[in-house]
Amino acid sequence: MIGYFKLLMMDKGNGCSFSGVVSTGTFSCAIVVVTLILLRILYVMYWGSRPFGGKATKPVSTLIVLGSGGHTAEMLNLLAVIQKDRFTPRFYVAAATDNMSLQKAQLLENSLAEENGTRVPDTAQFMQIYRSREVGQSYITSIWTTLIAMAHALWLMIKIRPQVILCNGPGTCIPLCAIAFLFKILGIRWSSIFYVESIARVRRLSLSGLLLYKLRMADQLFVQWPQLHGKYPRATYVGRLM
Repeated sequence: MIGYFKLLMMDKGNGCSFSGVVSTGTFSCAIVVVTLILLRILYVMYWGSRPFGGKATKPVSTLIVLGSGGHTAEMLNLLAVIQKDRFTPRFYVAAATDNMSLQKAQLLENSLAEENGTRVPDTAQFMQIYRSREVGQSYITSIWTTLIAMAHALWLMIKIRPQVILCNGPGTCIPLCAIAFLFKILGIRWSSIFYVESIARVRRLSLSGLLLYKLRMADQLFVQWPQLHGKYPRATYVGRLM
């Protein structure tokens, strides 16, 4: 009987030792995975802050995020001065409740097609995305709409797979930029994010700009006032674009 008891205790001890080894191994694997993820994030942040290559000759697919009101006017003015043949095809995205912005973008693309003798479907597409939060919407209900917006942004990013993202302030850009940043970390797609802060922002960044700046999701963030550059030194001061 005593021998059987000793054997039973030894089996229990071996079981505890095995459980301890498994727990230690699991913990070590978790540490390695977390370390690799952090290193990947640092890598993305470092290379994301590098200037966009100026010697590229091939066109780059470009996602352009439009916002209601002045945001769209500023973005269209910006598009008027960039090299259209380099940033093509162009994918315009606006909130599902914002029809005016896409109409203005279509007018711009129609005029470009007439000038160049091309067809709009060959150079541009127009899409809509759900808003994370409507004006006046409660924060509680916005949790659900934010999840829907993130799922829609994921679908759009998988479909478009842009090489460049241009945005200038609307909250609609945050889910798209967040998914693009996640794709960088996972090695799915490297989309360079360029954020141009609105000229109306003189002393502080908009909420969208602040999020992209603080979380380092934007590859380059441009401001149009020297006061902003002084307050946010990682931003690039480009002067007034309008």
